[in-house]
Amino acid sequence: MQLTIPYHKTSLPLRIPKTHHVDIILPHEEPVLTDPDTQIRNALENPVASPHLGDIIQPGNTISIIVSDSTRTTPTNIMLPPLLDMLLCADAQEQNITIIYALGIHRRQSEQEQVAIVGQDIYQKYQCIDHDKDRCQYIGTTSRGTRVEVFDQVVRSDVIICTGSIEYHYFAGYTGGYKAILPGVSSYRSIMANHGLMIRDGTSPGNYNCPVRSDMEEAGSIFGVDFILNVVLNSKKQITGAAAGHPVHAHRVGTQTVDGMYKQSIEPADIVIVSPGGWPKDIDLFQSHKALEHVKSAIRPGGSVILGAHCCEGTGNEVFDKWMNMGYLPEEIISKLEQEFILGGHKAALLAKLALEFDMYLVSGLTQKTAKKAYFNGGLSLQQTFDKVSDKYRPDARVVVVPYGTSTLVEKVSDILI
Repeated sequence: MQLTIPYHKTSLPLRIPKTHHVDIILPHEEPVLTDPDTQIRNALENPVASPHLGDIIQPGNTISIIVSDSTRTTPTNIMLPPLLDMLLCADAQEQNITIIYALGIHRRQSEQEQVAIVGQDIYQKYQCIDHDKDRCQYIGTTSRGTRVEVFDQVVRSDVIICTGSIEYHYFAGYTGGYKAILPGVSSYRSIMANHGLMIRDGTSPGNYNCPVRSDMEEAGSIFGVDFILNVVLNSKKQITGAAAGHPVHAHRVGTQTVDGMYKQSIEPADIVIVSPGGWPKDIDLFQSHKALEHVKSAIRPGGSVILGAHCCEGTGNEVFDKWMNMGYLPEEIISKLEQEFILGGHKAALLAKLALEFDMYLVSGLTQKTAKKAYFNGGLSLQQTFDKVSDKYRPDARVVVVPYGTSTLVEKVSDILI
């Protein structure tokens, strides 16, 4: 069998012998019947459990529109024009609208990256700024003890609109919704407290009742968000669904679309080959790891997983990099996180947990030395890696290929039946 998996802005070829039993897990995607602009305008005109934007905006209101940063595939340049049209029709003034990139703890962006996200015309017409995690104001505290500290530019605004795309998230259940606020435009302290909840029971992708998202939504409710606009994308990054309105109820409409497209069940395999889905989802190892969490249920105990991720920006996080360079055994680094949760360090501990369950291989632009520090075997091409791994198993080994791992959630058949 000849196939390819997405890799950066291209793809990697792979040949699998006929003796192997191969399952390729692809989304259940329906044809896109409506152009994206129409889908978005329909969502805006029919908000879920929310007043119409025209009834929310008052003359003279200052408005913050929170958008995704360059690590996300959200088609912000397509979403903003109809949203801005509706705001202007409601008598909002261009000079009162600020577009804020939700960086969370990600690096600051170049002007070129900012322009690419919103489009040249919008960038020139509106104020577009990066979130600054060091300029946040205290709003309140959640029942789980998370201090709600939000970027002062957002706090000063009269109307808050969150945009984003919805897909699975390995410890927040799903992306989208209130995630634009926490972590998107929150302080480092707030993000640390919220993300520290990932070590609690109930944390899993596809669970919107998990501790982290429940805390996010409580924080967002304390702060107050007026409206959201979220989209669902297919594997070609085309908009297949849009939901607008209430930050929770509209978000849930989107999660139903995601589950219908991307949640699948399968018997665990000897070898799983996964790609995050190409650029920008494989921009660095910090982001690419998410694909492993989404497919780990598809790997039998003692099996192997091959991650094909270019990682053109390296490991992607200074703390993550520092923890990997400590040279700890997997058990030691897991124990270190349990003693004190540190954002960035959590990624090293999660990789360590996976390494105790499976043999991990990395096909990337990273050096073999860097891959080894992150508990991967590396340094070979995809074909060379597969040939090496398949030699460990019987000729009729089961192989599962997941080309869009960041978007797809693969569960064991037994998990679905329970």
